[in-house]
Formats: sequence, C-alpha cells, structure tokens
Amino acid sequence: MKVLQIHERDNVAVAIEPLVQGERLTAGAVSVQAAQAVDKGHKIALTPITRGENIIKYGFPIGHALEDIPAGAWVHTHNVKTNLGETLEYEYQPGAVAPSAACGLETFRGYRRPSGRVGVRNEIWIIPTVSCVNRPAEIAAKLAQERYSLENIDGIFEFKHPYGCSQMGDDQLNTQRILANLVNHPNAGGVLVLGLGCENNNIGEFQKVLGSYDPARVKFLAAQDVEDEIEAAVEAIGQLIDHAKQYQRQECPASELAIGLKCGGSDGFSGITANPLVGYLSDRLVACGGSSILTEVPEMFGAEILLMNRAVSREVFDKTVNLVNGFKQYFQSYNQVIYENPSPGNKKGGITTLEDKSLGCTQKGGTSQVVDVLDYGQTLRKKGLNLLNGPGNDMVAATVLAAAGCQMVLFTTGRGTPLGTAVPTVKIATNSDLFRRKPAWMDFDAGRLLREPREQVTDDFFAYCLAVASGQKTKAETMGFREIAIFKNGVTL
Repeated sequence: MKVLQIHERDNVAVAIEPLVQGERLTAGAVSVQAAQAVDKGHKIALTPITRGENIIKYGFPIGHALEDIPAGAWVHTHNVKTNLGETLEYEYQPGAVAPSAACGLETFRGYRRPSGRVGVRNEIWIIPTVSCVNRPAEIAAKLAQERYSLENIDGIFEFKHPYGCSQMGDDQLNTQRILANLVNHPNAGGVLVLGLGCENNNIGEFQKVLGSYDPARVKFLAAQDVEDEIEAAVEAIGQLIDHAKQYQRQECPASELAIGLKCGGSDGFSGITANPLVGYLSDRLVACGGSSILTEVPEMFGAEILLMNRAVSREVFDKTVNLVNGFKQYFQSYNQVIYENPSPGNKKGGITTLEDKSLGCTQKGGTSQVVDVLDYGQTLRKKGLNLLNGPGNDMVAATVLAAAGCQMVLFTTGRGTPLGTAVPTVKIATNSDLFRRKPAWMDFDAGRLLREPREQVTDDFFAYCLAVASGQKTKAETMGFREIAIFKNGVTL
C-alpha cells in the first residue's frame, strides 16, 4: 500500500511512502497516476477538484482548493486554503454513543496515598514559589540525591519556572494554582515548597491557595529566613524521604488512572496512526472506569463539532462552546489570526491547514462521551473523557495536564521531540522511521498500525502504559527530561 484513502468520502489520499512522478496508484476503488513526486505523509488528489471545492480528508472538509487541481496532483499549502473564520454559533446535536470499548481486569502497581488518590511514582518534588530560588532548588536536589539513600524513592526533582513575582490578577492566580496542584499530586510522596520571602507568591500567600496539607508530606522553607538555605533544604528533603519511604507499590485497578492526551511535532501520519491509537487506549481506559484529559484548544478548531456532539449533557455542550469561542476571543484580543497554525514542521510533514491538523489531533479523545470541561488550573472532577482549557504549546499543555491530576501523559509526535514534564511522558512515534531513528526519545511505535492488526497494537500499547504506571521508566525519564511551563496572559511588573 503506497497511498491511503482514510474515509470513503475523501477526495484525497495520503502517501504512505514517497511517490514517484508517473507511477500508477490505487486507493480503494480509485486509480490515479501521480502527476509529480510527493513525499510521504502528504496528500494526492484522487479526483479532479475544482477551484473553491472543499478538500475532504477524514470524511470532513480541511479547506478549499485555491485553483483547479487535477487528479494525481500534490495537494498542499500551495493550492489549499483553510475554511476557518472567527467565533461561531453552534447547535447541540448529540450523536449516537459509540459502543464501549472492551475492558478486562487490567491493573497496575501504584502508590495509594492517604487521600485515596493513587500515584504511579514515589518521588520527592521541590516546588519553587518564585524563579529567584530556581538555582538553590536545583542544587539542593542534587546534593540530597548524593547524601541520602533513595530506596523506594523514584527520584528527587525540582520544577523551575520563571514566575511567582511581578505578576498580577489571573496570571499570579494561574501560577499559584498550577504549583498548588503539583504540590498535591499523588506522584509525589513528599514535597518541599521553597520560597524566597519577599515575592508576591510568598509562602503565606501560596498557602491560601494550597489549602489544607499534611505537614509530614509537605514542608515549607523561605530562603531569606535561614543562614544557609541549601543546607536547610537538604535537611528538609531528608525528612520528606523518611516520610515517603513508608509507601509501597500495591495492585490498583486501571480505573484509578488519569492519562493526559497530547501531540506535538505532528505530521501527515499523526491522524492515521498515533492519535487514533491513543484514542483506542482512551476509550478502553474510560470503559475500565478511568479518565483521560484532552487539551490543546486551538487544535480543536475545525473539529470542535465532533467533540461538542459527544457532550454528555447540554451543560457540557455549553461549556465546550465557551471553551472554543473563548480561546478564539483570546487570539482576537491580541489581533492574531485564529487559524495561524500548523507550524512549519507540521507542513513539512504533510499537514496543510488547521482543520487538517485538528481532525487528526482530536482523534486522541477516541469516541467516548465528553463528561466535563475544565478551566486552566482546575483538577479532574469526573471519571471519563474530559476537555481542558490550555494552548497547543507543548510544554504548557503537558504541564497543565499533569497539574489537572494526570499521573502520566501520552505524547504523539511525527517529527520527534525529547520533551518530558513533571509526570511520566510516553512518546509515541507516528511512523516507524522516527521510532528507529530516535531510540533515545521514542517509547512506542504507532507506525505498526500500518502493518499489524489494530487490536494487537492496542493491546500492546495498553500493556506498555500499565507497565509505565507500575514503574517502568519512559525515555524522557531515563534522559532526565523534566520541565514545567505556566501560561501567561497579562503584564509583567
């Protein structure tokens, strides 16, 4: 198979391999001759497409033709334009609910916390309240790893960020909420909150947002209050290690898992292999009583109706409308074009318009009903598939997924990225070439779907994710790639 027609209504096919000018190609019942060389992941016209006619992929329009396009011609940014515009009005038209995915008695070995939540790691985290103490946090983490035995501790990690002072209003509150959610995250057996002392987000102010906490699990230290803040931090970390060592892995049902769904560096295979694979897993996890969270709101534009019509209620539908239109209004408030997407790397990989990208991106949510919509900085409230307010930016989106309560993030990519965030970040390659070429980055090869039965690949992927939840390290963890980024909208003082 050299080209793939994804849906029977499509008037384009995707090149699975590089195409040579003049070769005869068959997609479904259609046979065409390649009018020119076409790279893999890119589209070729299956029928003549007239100027102004919609380009159909995944069974839906991804834009319209800027000129007459003959059958067999390359279809991309040079002859296609998006159909997207400004904010829209939507009508709730709930569709038929897809049958539940099969769920066995899948379990993983996690850490059950006194709160009842389950972690997939037993780590010590250092959370700076302000960027001024980023470097002391980093030094303290390193010294503590050298000084203490880490038996039954999965590591000591600091999460540096550039904020915590010179912020106002929602920006400061967003910073506080994200950091507070990380303090409360079940993957952390112990947390040191390290402050400076004079910052806007000082420890006293931060504690108002954090709320109640276990003093044995969460320690606070203001650097200006002690002579040697690094030594004081290392001593506090030692106390946290003693506390966290009491936790042991135990068998937990898959219903305890919450998994974040993310893509970055997408290509023409993202909507064919990796994103659908993550969607299959999401459906299976939801059927097991677990949760998945889909974010990247700008990459819902053009496919949002598919999500809206899966809303479990009119209330959730209205929240989804507000989520999408609210993000469009954010773009407009800065006089930015709503559809200024895909990225150069996306285009090189075969993605032509934002609709093209979004119809592939949203497949990570599978076919389950949408049970809730979370604002930025909110945490998971309902089991099932949730939508979360967040941008497409890889690190900001991965961070807000972790902060929402996801114990791990599934990250699909066709171009490749080493990214890792606060929680285990599973990198899924859309194509086997990338999986082979970047073994230090990639965890799972979704390109197998082009060669192997879907059920087998999905079973293997679910088993791999349960193994990660039980302690198997991802490539990003092995390489030490752990970062966070916080959304900023307002002024800096």
